[in-house]
Amino acid sequence: MSLIEQEMNGSPGMIYMESVSQANGTATITVTFEPGTAPDLAQVDVQNRLSRATPRLPQAVIQQGVRVDRARSNFLLFVMIYSEGGKLQPVALGDYASRSVLPEIQRVPGVGVAQLFGTERAMRIWLDPTKLISYNLAASDITAAIRAQNVQVSAGGIGELPNLASQTITATVVAAGQLDSTEAFGNIVLRANTDGSSVRLRDVARVEIGGQAYAPFARLNGSNAVGIGVQLSPTGNAMATAAAVQKRMEELSRYFPESVKFRMPYDTSKFVRLSIIQVVVTLLEAIGLVFLVMYLFLQGFRYALIPTVVVPVALLGTFGMLLAIGFSINVLTMFAMVLAIGILVDDAIVVVENVERIMIEEGLPPREATRKAMGQITGAIVGITTVLVSVFVPMAFFGGSVGNIYRQFAVTMITSMLFSAFLALSLTPALCATLLKPVAPGHHDRGGLFGWFNRGFAAPRRAPAGWSAWRCAGSGSGCWSTSRWSWPAARCSCACLRRSCPTRTRVM
Repeated sequence: MSLIEQEMNGSPGMIYMESVSQANGTATITVTFEPGTAPDLAQVDVQNRLSRATPRLPQAVIQQGVRVDRARSNFLLFVMIYSEGGKLQPVALGDYASRSVLPEIQRVPGVGVAQLFGTERAMRIWLDPTKLISYNLAASDITAAIRAQNVQVSAGGIGELPNLASQTITATVVAAGQLDSTEAFGNIVLRANTDGSSVRLRDVARVEIGGQAYAPFARLNGSNAVGIGVQLSPTGNAMATAAAVQKRMEELSRYFPESVKFRMPYDTSKFVRLSIIQVVVTLLEAIGLVFLVMYLFLQGFRYALIPTVVVPVALLGTFGMLLAIGFSINVLTMFAMVLAIGILVDDAIVVVENVERIMIEEGLPPREATRKAMGQITGAIVGITTVLVSVFVPMAFFGGSVGNIYRQFAVTMITSMLFSAFLALSLTPALCATLLKPVAPGHHDRGGLFGWFNRGFAAPRRAPAGWSAWRCAGSGSGCWSTSRWSWPAARCSCACLRRSCPTRTRVM
């Protein structure tokens, strides 16, 4: 471990390194790189540094192998394979999973590492220490005999070139050198004596087909099962990878043995999916509230329709920009859109309300009112957008892990606000000039629900004038007066309470 750690130290872009050694003889070194580091280049550099340390590693480690995997540290999901009714034992399930399921999952795009939590079949040789001592044998003798007599060799051929001219037959000699049964392993000769007797492997050990390892095991609802843990690659998308694994397992399940089923009890992509669904629901609720508020205050379907149309267009533009930059739709970007929707609505509302005010006060048609309104508020929209964007721009330049998190949030906010300002200066005025109709006199003097709302909304604005006392001009001794607020003309007329007052009425 220390040799590999020494070589890994100083790798370009490396943040930290973590080593874990287990009691079963395996060890794992996790090297974490800075955000933005190219995964392919980092893997090549790690492999080059590992090749420099390999000649100095123990021979047993080299024989077992040292591999380099590129994946994230946490598990994305677990696939559990089980047998209904316990018809198949864990070893049989693990052997089937390792041969038919695990390679298929490893080929799914986005999967970094697929790890089997179970065991596959293997030839197990259980040595009897008492018999080994009686025959004066050691475990190393058993290992050497198995290695020497269980090999795949090329036995050659008969009549191959160069041969005589009279040689007319050519044949390939096939020798069964690799053993494939418990009986064949049991017949391995450990010692051949001069008197013709021999000591075979079955004399000192029990040979059977069992599990390759019994330490890793998995359970599902209390029953024996085999698990496959999937770790996401550094560039993989969690939702897309989980969906691809689910689809591939459904395809493989059609060819499973009888009573064999699969489940995915642990899937972290579900949290991301639910979070995005909730964010989408929040966006729809916000757009619906915008429509209701605009319709309630401006009391016209066309007035409420314009901000409702502009907001989705701005969000679609933001999605397109995120795709061009290379960001994905995740919890951070969707959260930024929820916060930005208020700003998107404000720009459109400012334009619509100003156009409506000019149409009512000055009686201009929609096109001329829109031109005059934009001349009044263009500078304000640009100024507000500049100030808001300047708040989030520094967040996009943070470094390290913090910068990698807040960069997506900041870019989403900035992009949505810029699109909002652009649409407020282009699309919203165009919609106002084409969709709105000239306002008739007494537009807000209505009955029913809107009339009740207008009177209730105007009451707080009338109250200060109604509570005020005025002195009429021309009255020597002065007199108290009442006030009446005229909305939306925004004028207050005062009537004197005394009939003898020279000046009965004045307009403030």
